Amino acid sequence: MASLLGTSSAICASPSLSSSSSTPSFSPICFRPGKICGGKLNAGIQIRPKKNRSRHHVSVMNVATEINSTEQVGKFDSKKSARPVYPFAAIVGQDEMKLCLLLNVIDPKIGGVMIMGDRGTGKSTTVRSLVDLLPEIEVVAGDPYNSDPLDPEFMGVEVRERVERGEQVPVIATKINMVDLPLGATEDRVCGTIDIEKALTEGVKAFEPGLLAKANRGILYVDEVNLLDDHLVDVLLDSAASGWNTVEREGISISHPARFILIGSGNPEEGELRPQLLDRFGMHAQVGTVRDADLRVKIVEERARFDSNPQDFRETYKTEQDKLQDQISNARSNLSSVQIDRELKVKISKVCSELNVDGLRGDIVTNRAAKALAALKGKDRVTADDVATVIPNCLRHRLRKDPLESIDSGVLVSEKFAEVFS
Repeated sequence: MASLLGTSSAICASPSLSSSSSTPSFSPICFRPGKICGGKLNAGIQIRPKKNRSRHHVSVMNVATEINSTEQVGKFDSKKSARPVYPFAAIVGQDEMKLCLLLNVIDPKIGGVMIMGDRGTGKSTTVRSLVDLLPEIEVVAGDPYNSDPLDPEFMGVEVRERVERGEQVPVIATKINMVDLPLGATEDRVCGTIDIEKALTEGVKAFEPGLLAKANRGILYVDEVNLLDDHLVDVLLDSAASGWNTVEREGISISHPARFILIGSGNPEEGELRPQLLDRFGMHAQVGTVRDADLRVKIVEERARFDSNPQDFRETYKTEQDKLQDQISNARSNLSSVQIDRELKVKISKVCSELNVDGLRGDIVTNRAAKALAALKGKDRVTADDVATVIPNCLRHRLRKDPLESIDSGVLVSEKFAEVFS
């Protein structure tokens, strides 16, 4: 579509419009500058001369949703052509950030993670290194929304209608998708819009899915999320709240599933995040600059090795990467069997209540994160130590800000946890 609009400098019609005949003649639209298209279009965008009307009108025949199966199938074999990614196992330090990311991969219903910290501390590198560890999921082949073939909640409208009719839908396995949301993205690119190329060449209203459709059942990563434009923040809030994206464009009304793990990163010195969006992140990780000189030297040397020969560097961490990937896969499989005692649930809710946390998201996320951590450790029951590990990350960003308070919010949560669980 972009190439079409970029090369089209004029829309020209054939000059032979006859008004003497009882049947009006039709002339196709030409997209090539300096040329007149004399061929007949199949789907028929037609210019109809009307009496006492000098303007040309484009008639649109029907409404359709475009599904580009070739593009989806092609992305499954893009691993070799993609640029090398820094191995997750090679990240030095930043244990809190890495744990929050892993727990969200194990249980996507935790709701994502917000990573805030100093510039140059490896926030973006760590998030993007997560790609290698993402497990495979089953999707309907050729569907732009990564529909789940078994769960109607994660199906697009077309796929659900086919399943209800008893059709057998083709299924393929692919890795969980990670989508980057650029700060300069337009709302049309994020939500989806009318496929202009198909509308002009075939005369049909076709929906072109956006980034939210691509991120369904995957990860949506926003770097420098605190600098994101307000209108895009509103779009993310709407999709994160309902799990569906509704597009109203030029007479088209389309809804599709948009359930994704929202991961954001940013530097607090560059601006605060709107509290409505901050509350949508399940967990919050605080990243600081490494102060130990030996550790800093190790990080610099590891990065230099990766830059000089990425493939060899990745090969040295292959065993650790495979081990971590197996650990994540086993944790996802065993998550449903992990139990948490009612006594622990009551104490978690008591901590949230005494910290004056608004709403119940803090309670829900803490329970889910504790179960995911237990599954990651290979246990079938949550302990108080598991809760102590995750509760600061689940509640830190939900506390009301006191401008006169000098203590970090995470410390306040830990102190209240020690008081309640003692």
